[in-house]
Amino acid sequence: MSQLKLDSLDFSRFLYKQEKQSLAFQAKTAGQARRWQKTLRGKLKALLGGFPSKKIPLAPKVLRRKKFKEYTRETIVFQSRPGLDVYGHLLVPVGFKAPGPCVICLPGHGRGVDSICGVDAKGKMRSFGKWEEYQMDFALQCVAQGFAVFAVEQLGFGHRRDKAATKRGVGDSSCQPAAGAALLLGQTMAGWRVWDVIQSLDYLETRREIDPKRLAAMGISGGGTVALYAAASDSRLKAAMLSCSFNTFRDSIFSISHCIDNYVPEILKTAEMRDIAGLIAPRALFVEAGAKDDIFPLEATRRAYEETKRIFRLLGAENKIGLEVFKDEHRFWGKKAFEFLKRNI
Repeated sequence: MSQLKLDSLDFSRFLYKQEKQSLAFQAKTAGQARRWQKTLRGKLKALLGGFPSKKIPLAPKVLRRKKFKEYTRETIVFQSRPGLDVYGHLLVPVGFKAPGPCVICLPGHGRGVDSICGVDAKGKMRSFGKWEEYQMDFALQCVAQGFAVFAVEQLGFGHRRDKAATKRGVGDSSCQPAAGAALLLGQTMAGWRVWDVIQSLDYLETRREIDPKRLAAMGISGGGTVALYAAASDSRLKAAMLSCSFNTFRDSIFSISHCIDNYVPEILKTAEMRDIAGLIAPRALFVEAGAKDDIFPLEATRRAYEETKRIFRLLGAENKIGLEVFKDEHRFWGKKAFEFLKRNI
């Protein structure tokens, strides 16, 4: 009797082996690589569910201003698309030389932008420099390094959750119903969030403090995924820093249970994560990975990184890509990343 084939993961990986990504990187020259980027970038937009054909006025409003010893914080809302506003904190260091560089910071699952901006679960401010939780207040770490920050609340997190999630508690997201709704409409949560980043770039271009030619995106976990797609989609982002998120689709969300907001239908018919990252070249990309991260396995991160580096090398940008591995679990690290950003934006 032949061995029974009952394992769902074995079956998924069997199908993966049969699938040949139609736009996997195969270029041999820089010219071929640039043409490949143009084609894949257009296809990625479609896979994400498309973006609005027409932008609406941002109509920004400053809800609150507060001064701290080290920085000022403005809480801002603006329109992203009909029926939807973006919420975020603009942080500007004291003594910031304007116009200067700005990092769009995108939180992963948790309490949203408050968590990365030093606000604890009870709404109290932590001491500046006392980085906590798995995201380690990375927006404030950017401020400590001299960057302005726009911390964007991702749809489904923190201040942009539905009433049911808000009622359940500060750490609950509304990703599941919202991402499912997007799929039913032929769209994706990733696409909705990327468009918010694109509109955030438009907003930052209106701010006198910010140099529009020195913009980067930084995110951890699900925030890193959105930073990747945003940098792949919009060349105004001169750099992307991905913490505990860059991997292969095969070894992460394809094989390990993740939130539905990570899933883009049919993307594996087109490309792997390394190919999406290749759209950033010759702009800058930095990846950090925890050796003990159990949802983004390190071996796959290393493999994807080396394959992406081939694309950067072909485009003459080998010095624009970097990797740091740290001996910890799924959390923000941020040691070598900041020096990388200082060199590249």
